[in-house]
Amino acid sequence: MRTPPADEPADEPGRLSDELPDVAPRLRELRRDQRLTLESAARRAGLSPAHLSRLETGRRQPSLPMLLALARIYGTTVSELLGEVPPERDPIVRAGRAEPVEADGWTYHQAGGSGRAMQPLRVQVPYGAQGDLVRVHPGEEWLYVLEGRLRLSLGDAVHVLDPGDSAHFDSLTPHRIAAAGPAGTELLFVHTLLQTPAAELCLGGGAHRG
Repeated sequence: MRTPPADEPADEPGRLSDELPDVAPRLRELRRDQRLTLESAARRAGLSPAHLSRLETGRRQPSLPMLLALARIYGTTVSELLGEVPPERDPIVRAGRAEPVEADGWTYHQAGGSGRAMQPLRVQVPYGAQGDLVRVHPGEEWLYVLEGRLRLSLGDAVHVLDPGDSAHFDSLTPHRIAAAGPAGTELLFVHTLLQTPAAELCLGGGAHRG
């Protein structure tokens, strides 16, 4: 009976079943797309070149840890390596589909799907709510005033926006958003932070106070 090399143990925990989709062609394609030699890719994954060659020709099935390592090296996901097609996202967001979320006096209405590069919201800002909160965080922001007047501080500059006015700025610029009148304001808001809960959004939780 053959004794497997150290990087391909016979009973490795986490080894995937023999019914695993054929990942060999995809592994070979991704390595070539990255312009990596068999030796350099194997070294980064902690495998021997011979073992990676066997994975790419389908003579060995990869374990889950191996798939995770190779996915990181090739800049993809295990699901994509396995050929899984993500469910199609519904492009339509119906009114009332999600309950509004209130945080620190602001009310957030979901206006887009989760997990995308941009997160759009409809935001109601009462007068006096969060007016002293300075926000600094990675990404970009775009806002459009629907109702009322908005006071936007960007660094040392202060701008007052009326309905129909908009602003687009780098959110690493210290910024402060507040209603400019007692009637409050309502705005459309888009930012580029991924996977951020509506109650946090770097507009309340996680922001820097100034």
